[in-house]
Amino acid sequence: MTDAIAAGKAKILVADDNEANRALVQNTLEDEGHRVILANDGAQAIDAFQREAPDCVILDVRMPGIDGFAACEKIRALPNGAEVPAIFLTALRDVDTFDRALEVGGDDFLTKPVRPAELVARVETALKLRRMRAELREHYDLLKQQRDALLRVQLQKERLMAFVVHDLKNPVGTMDLHAQLLLRDPKLSESSRESATQIRNEARQLSRLILNLLDLAKGDEGKLFAKRTQVALKVLVDGLLAELAVTAAARDIHLEAILTAEHVYADPDLLRRLLVNLLDNAMRHTPPETTVSVTATTTSEGVEVAVRDQGPGVPSELRDRIFDPFVQAERSQNDLSRAGRGLGLAFCRLAVEAHGGRIWIEDGSPGAIFKMVLPRER
Repeated sequence: MTDAIAAGKAKILVADDNEANRALVQNTLEDEGHRVILANDGAQAIDAFQREAPDCVILDVRMPGIDGFAACEKIRALPNGAEVPAIFLTALRDVDTFDRALEVGGDDFLTKPVRPAELVARVETALKLRRMRAELREHYDLLKQQRDALLRVQLQKERLMAFVVHDLKNPVGTMDLHAQLLLRDPKLSESSRESATQIRNEARQLSRLILNLLDLAKGDEGKLFAKRTQVALKVLVDGLLAELAVTAAARDIHLEAILTAEHVYADPDLLRRLLVNLLDNAMRHTPPETTVSVTATTTSEGVEVAVRDQGPGVPSELRDRIFDPFVQAERSQNDLSRAGRGLGLAFCRLAVEAHGGRIWIEDGSPGAIFKMVLPRER
């Protein structure tokens, strides 16, 4: 698209073997501010196109030697020839002529005698369509560049996930193993035992973070699936509370479970990690000398599991977004607000949805109640 077209003035090639017709078209278009290039036949039109690079071509159908149709075909084969609008002038108003004009790449079709107002309107429409095509091409090129950039970022993210899982998971597991070995040493001092316990707790936390990152990446790719089977809730929950007992005691927090539902149809690994994330979130935000509870009841939808704390709760305006990756509430002065890494709760929603269930937050007054429903076996 030339600057002249953008300014509303264009270079137009007119090919007609009739001098009166050429003069009429020339005068009409020049009155509109366009520059007109004249040709007496198809051969001259092709030469003029290569020499002048016009913005629009008007071709008489019947010309000696190379007629308008043949000239249009040859112009379309030239560099940039496919982009320039071509308008045919003819005294023949029939379907065969019209079809032939479209076949060779014509954009419009005018019958003689030419009416100046109609000629101007058709030329302006052809130029406007060319401008629009050029703008659409620019938008397409821009969208393609953006898509390619996003694809590159996605591939880089996948490489990062592979690095996180494969290159960090093993060292974290080794840290946890050595902490366990230290704790088995009967000669270990009390302060060293506390440090080893803290190392193990932090290693477990880091391991959960790594797995959350991996599963979030799988969720983005639609590759996270729940392998559901019947799970004994009491066995699972009691095991988790025993595992978290040391951390809870260090924070002076009481853990309890009230389970009226005995079984749930779920992926054991995903459910275990889901509950660990919810319990860890609750313990980080509940004050000392309070209780974090896990309840499970049977409802018409399936099994409803809830984790309740007695912390500051979650603001109502944040409840719909807190399950999004990296979303956190601002820290309060007593540091008990819902601040964190923004990954654990995102994983929880992903894991629940992989089961075909749903997760939400209710006000505990005080505290927050994180509830989820896992559907029954189908």
